[in-house]
Amino acid sequence: MFIDEVIIELNAGRGGNGCMAFRREKYIEMGGPYGGNGGHGGNIIFKVDEGLNTLIDLRYKKIYKASNGAHGEGKGCNGKNAEDLIIKVPLGTVITDIETNLIIGDLTRKNDEVIVAQGGRGGRGNMAFATKNNPAPAFCENGEPGEVRKVKVELKLLADVGLVGMPSVGKSTFISKVSAAKPKIAAYHFTTLTPNLGVVRTKDNRSYTVADLPGLIEGASLGEGLGDKFLKHIERTRVIAHIIDMSGSEGRNPYDDYKIINKELENFNKKIMDKPQIVIANKMDMNNSLKNLEEFKKHVKCDVYPISAINGQGLDEVLICLADMLEKIEKQPLYEEEKFESHVLYKFKEEQPFKIIKEGDTFVVKGDEIERILKMTWFASDEAFKRFSKKLVKLGIDEKLKEMGIKEGDIVRILDYEFEYKE
Repeated sequence: MFIDEVIIELNAGRGGNGCMAFRREKYIEMGGPYGGNGGHGGNIIFKVDEGLNTLIDLRYKKIYKASNGAHGEGKGCNGKNAEDLIIKVPLGTVITDIETNLIIGDLTRKNDEVIVAQGGRGGRGNMAFATKNNPAPAFCENGEPGEVRKVKVELKLLADVGLVGMPSVGKSTFISKVSAAKPKIAAYHFTTLTPNLGVVRTKDNRSYTVADLPGLIEGASLGEGLGDKFLKHIERTRVIAHIIDMSGSEGRNPYDDYKIINKELENFNKKIMDKPQIVIANKMDMNNSLKNLEEFKKHVKCDVYPISAINGQGLDEVLICLADMLEKIEKQPLYEEEKFESHVLYKFKEEQPFKIIKEGDTFVVKGDEIERILKMTWFASDEAFKRFSKKLVKLGIDEKLKEMGIKEGDIVRILDYEFEYKE
């Protein structure tokens, strides 16, 4: 089954908790802190597997979770880092963050890989907090939560030439004759339901890839027929080859077919129309084809190559022409840099990295940074609680609460934790 788009949720691994321990050995006075750090949580990585050509493996599993890091232990032992979760995908896979609509990765080369969800760092043990002023800290740190993301995974075929045309014009027959691809072909009025990818080798020993894209109809870019389900696969191709039924055997005018297909391509993505095009005039072995071809050439400016795919006539000339065109066209990136997450500079929209709202008599504090600090704080220790309070002051939360009129004894809530405010 050909699956080219899925939406999945990713939960990277949480970092292991740090350990609070003290060295207690005979003849060793004031042994000091001895708790190790937690291990790093597992990342979730997407990696290219050239043996795959569909996203079907991702269709039936909607949530992926990486392993958590191991907790730190006494005697200064650090927890083990968790193994990364590798998700294998085909060449041409694009991963997009659902929330921001920014591209995390576009995997177009052999062995490409990208970290899509970062595992949390391990919490520090009390050894890591020892200072001159506090040589024996009685607190540690919880592990950082792993990143949680919802992503869209799309496959956009990596083909040099894209074959486009109405249903039953002979695209599948053409690709079956010029490559080892074996699309389903039958004598009925229907269209291919999945794209077919074939490797072509010319007489002069040059090779390139050709994609047979399912037949389009008028209104495809708006969802008619198969809709725009497969139009995205034309975006990566360097040359567009129109296959036209020059015999008009389906009762359509060949030039009308050409105009309709180009209109649908333009409606889907105007940049597609900047790609070089040729016309492959198929079914030249049938009546009326020659007459229709002469009329067709009066209306188009691109090169037209008459063939009979079923008889193998004219195929070599077309393949040589396409190879010559591809040698002159450099591969261009599909997306501009500003579409990628890695090129976006994140800034807080407000002056402060948090916001405080009042719900009844409770002050509710929200913000990624303070919520992360809360999750990593080990509240079983008074020292840890004091450290957390200092961070509230450092972030400016304490000052903001005073501006909002908080009084001693009022409740402050962060996530599911509630605190009583004291001066």
